[in-house]
This record gives sequence, C-alpha cells and structure tokens, in this order.
Amino acid sequence: MNIVVCLKQILDPLAPAREFRVDNEKKEAVRGAASLVTNIFCENAIETALQTKEKLGAAKITALTFGAADAEDSLRKALAMKADAATHVMNDGATNPDPLAVAQVLTAAIQKLGAFDLVLTGRESGDWGVGQTGALLAELLNTPYVGFVDSIESADGKLKLKRQTDNGFELVEATPPLVVSITNDEHNVPRIPKTRDVMMSVRTPITKFTLEDLGVDVATIRAGGDYYAVADLSIPVKDVQCEFVTGDSLEQKVEQLAQRILEVTRAL
Repeated sequence: MNIVVCLKQILDPLAPAREFRVDNEKKEAVRGAASLVTNIFCENAIETALQTKEKLGAAKITALTFGAADAEDSLRKALAMKADAATHVMNDGATNPDPLAVAQVLTAAIQKLGAFDLVLTGRESGDWGVGQTGALLAELLNTPYVGFVDSIESADGKLKLKRQTDNGFELVEATPPLVVSITNDEHNVPRIPKTRDVMMSVRTPITKFTLEDLGVDVATIRAGGDYYAVADLSIPVKDVQCEFVTGDSLEQKVEQLAQRILEVTRAL
C-alpha cells in the first residue's frame, strides 16, 4: 500500500502573543521571533499512517509538503518518526496560497509520485483552521473522501475507518484509493522519534519539485490562488477600561454594579 501524508508547517500556536507579527501589505502572519512547527493534526496523520503500516505489515509512507525552505524541517521530523520517503514542493514566492491553490499543487505532486492507495491530511491547520484541503484534494484526484477520522483498520482489501461526529462516532468501510483527513484522538498521539532515527533522518535524501516541474498554473499559485482572498488581517487592539463602583453600603455598591453591567451588555 502506498500512503501519502500531506504536511503543513505553521507558526507555533503556543508562541507568546508578543511574538506574533502581521505583514499588513501581504495580509499574512510573519515569523518574527516565533518558531515553526509541524501542524499537530498533520502529526496525527503521520502517526495514523505509521499505525496503519504496522497493522498491514507492508506499506510505503511518503511525507509531502508545499512550503518554503524551512518546511524541510517538518519532512525531517516525519522521516525521524519512520516515514519511508519525503517530497518537498518548493514555495518560491506564493503569498498565503488559499486551500484550492495548495490542493492543486499537492494533487500535481501526488500524481507525479505515481499510484497511491491512501492520502492523509490533517483535519485542519493550526493557523487558519479552514479545513478544506483534504476535501479539495479528493475532488481533484477524483477519489472518495472521509473526514474527521481518528483510526484506520484493514480487512479483506477494504479499509474500516472510525470518524468522529457531533454525536459520537461512525464506522465507515471504503475501498482504496481514498483521501482521508485525520483528527486527534488518544489512539493517534504522535510518537517521539528516537535519537538514532533523528540522526538518520538528516541523511535521508528528500525529493524536491518546483512549481514548474509540476505543470501547474504558476502565475495563479504565486498570486495566492483565485478561490478566495484575505480582505484584511490585523492584531486585535485591546481597549481596557477600569471603573470603580462607589456607595455608602455594600447593598448600594452591588446595585450600582448590577446596573452598570446591564448598561455595558446592552451596548454591545
């Protein structure tokens, strides 16, 4: 079985707010002093792929990303977790590409890699949280799609997927090829790579493609795509005001406080 896991590198969501910066012209977050990490749901996807391989006994896992040079770090981590191969589509200028543009690039890369049985993505990214790339990939690859999956089993040539819903979970049976978005669960917590595997991952060659190599609409991709555009992006301005409630007695203070709360909430 050939499994492709799509990864995204993002700004660390746990970085202090003071380190967050916005490029007002490009309408995107910039790194500043914040560190870059692999999107956690993408790490859940890698872990699910590894567990699926362990259950099957034979499978090839390829980690795939579309990003700048720094995104190689996410691929190295996937290799350290024991992915078999890695492919990096170089983003050499696309500003904040929308989900469709990303899906078009990943689709072209997957098709260039050859036949696949399973494509895994994270359910959403930890920066924009749009959660559409997996479904768009399935549409472009003309394959079935199952979302919010937290575990995969295999039996009699079919895959049995457990997906989370608002009311519990569903069990879905499907035949590959298939695109699946992975959500987090206690059963797919990303494993911690061993020191030896981390060292070995540095030596593993990574396949690299440019946008021109993939034959995509380079101009549209570099412009960010035409699916949607970000109208504005800004850091919220905090307006803190302090008022003191006065009164001759505790009862008067409570009454005035309650009245002031009503006035403020009605004005919102």
